[in-house]
Amino acid sequence: MLNLDRKDPALLDTVDGRTMLAGSNRMEILLFSLGTSETFGINVFKVREVSKTPFITKAPNMPAGVEGLISLRGNVIPVLSLAKILGLGEAGDPLGGSMMVTEYSKRTLGFLVDEVDRIIRVEWDKVRTPDNVSSNVHSFITAITELGDGKLVSILDVETILANTFGEAVVGNIAPLGNGHEVNVFFVDDSAVARRKIAEVLDKLGVRHKHAQNGLEAWTRLEGMASHAQQMGRHVGEEIDLILVDAEMPEMDGYVLTRNIKHDARFEGIPVVMHSSLSSEANRAMGKRVGVDSYVAKFDADVLADTLRPLLLKARQV
Repeated sequence: MLNLDRKDPALLDTVDGRTMLAGSNRMEILLFSLGTSETFGINVFKVREVSKTPFITKAPNMPAGVEGLISLRGNVIPVLSLAKILGLGEAGDPLGGSMMVTEYSKRTLGFLVDEVDRIIRVEWDKVRTPDNVSSNVHSFITAITELGDGKLVSILDVETILANTFGEAVVGNIAPLGNGHEVNVFFVDDSAVARRKIAEVLDKLGVRHKHAQNGLEAWTRLEGMASHAQQMGRHVGEEIDLILVDAEMPEMDGYVLTRNIKHDARFEGIPVVMHSSLSSEANRAMGKRVGVDSYVAKFDADVLADTLRPLLLKARQV
């Protein structure tokens, strides 16, 4: 077992150092258990530190699964029991022995788990969308990968966990884009919650849109559109005005997808926006290196709309 008494530099190196993995279509997953025989994982980018479960102050009117609050270096953060949220523990069950402090979409949270195991490095093309997962956790799993011994690892969909616990982000009034019906956006995200909220923003902008559920599916469809346009003697830009990509996705991550798009002359002039919960400066720098035209942190509907609007207006003028 890992030493969990403090932030362990051997366990969690600097985010800057690990960010370089993204461009090579690899990721690192922190493995943990929730008191069952199943193994779960979370992208190391989201984890700031691990520790033994601290004293948690109970608070009234907390959402189900939120055990209370802790003070962490001057900041008060909520602490969630992952076992209870995933339906693997009852209300009276003891708390997990370890806590992962996560940073997600500029929000810091504590996740209680039974035991933290180790970090593994995997290729994104070995990470797949789940097929058959036990029903009580299926909606909270975004991807599955396999260890060398054949054991499956279920990778958590943190967006769904947060939406289920605290409610989905509200998309307010967004002014429609002039002649938005002439604009086409292609977006890709592996989270059903994220896809739903992105589509809501695009609908309020009044633009047409298509989507894919992972990076490889997106690249396959984009190549198909480009090839068809080429055969018809047209530019694929007549069919796609902007491409919106997530950063971490099964089978092909958003960095590799962006690099493929930017290195393919058929997509010249089509802006690529990266929309990610990985909002550190290191991740933004990696996005810039592969050629993204803009990087926006999830999920603020107004910021997303304000980021897309000028790029779409410019695309219409080309």
